[in-house]
Amino acid sequence: MFMIENKRIFITGGAGFIGSTVAGRLLDSNHVWIYDNLDRDSLKDREFAGHDHLELIVGDVLDRESLRKAIARVRPTHIIHCAAIAGIDTVIRKPVKTMQVNLTGTGNLFLSLTDMDGLRDIERVVIFSTSEVFGSHAFMSGEQDKAVIGTVGEARWTYAVSKLASEHLALAYFKERKMPVVVLRPFNVYGPGQIGEGALSIFIKQAIQGRDLDIHGNGTQIRAWCYIDDMIRGLLMALEHPKAVGETFNIGNQRAVTTIYGLANTVVRVLGSSSKIKFVTWDHADIELRVPDVSKARDLLGFEAKVGLDEGIEMTAGYLKGLLASHGGGGR
Repeated sequence: MFMIENKRIFITGGAGFIGSTVAGRLLDSNHVWIYDNLDRDSLKDREFAGHDHLELIVGDVLDRESLRKAIARVRPTHIIHCAAIAGIDTVIRKPVKTMQVNLTGTGNLFLSLTDMDGLRDIERVVIFSTSEVFGSHAFMSGEQDKAVIGTVGEARWTYAVSKLASEHLALAYFKERKMPVVVLRPFNVYGPGQIGEGALSIFIKQAIQGRDLDIHGNGTQIRAWCYIDDMIRGLLMALEHPKAVGETFNIGNQRAVTTIYGLANTVVRVLGSSSKIKFVTWDHADIELRVPDVSKARDLLGFEAKVGLDEGIEMTAGYLKGLLASHGGGGR
């Protein structure tokens, strides 16, 4: 495993789930700057929030001048671009904002980097895409498989479209400007620190509190679930491995596969919960099947997911129980 030490790391959206988690892994040996508008703030509940090597810059990726000034001041060696609108409910409510933040925000990042004096100091730029670029049916989908975008006008697909366009932009900067870019496509990441609309974390919280687990539609949708520790290992490899530059990688756990109904039952079983499972109407487009092929990440980077679903649920539940207790929101 490569070691990242004595680097200046700039994370957009770094107060969110994945951004704050990777910040915590890098702080002891590096200086980390988080650039975030704090719309979703997982950082505030992290034990390392006051770390001497961490600085929070409150800003928005849509404010190009603010972003440019922050990058010029930090002069980062590594950039992790996590800032995005995510979560299906939010995307459906705010398709315009989704397109703006995900696409224009990425454009602002690259413009800010090319404006920076000392561009040669930049060693790596990691951009987050999404597994949704494979469309509604994706089984063992590899990085070279065709992207599939749903019906124009269906709000859900604004997320996939904006992320796919960002991929093209990032790789164009690599090919034309020699920017050391890596693109990651996460597959259903969950775990401690997740906030917002992650289905598995919501199920776990509902089970802890003894509430009904609400399933959208009939529950036959199939997903592969990746625990956050596995996602972060893949991200760290992308940050440092020499073979990662100019490449796109699926990051997920192709062995932790189940239907949404099966997932809800697994959560109830693992946690010994009394919660009931309830089906609710879902009138929007959905992903029926999503399982990654991660052989490219395995072969080039040495990545392999290690955390099984039962173990991941238990560790996430332990975190959420402590968080609920500290916020006065424990079970019934």
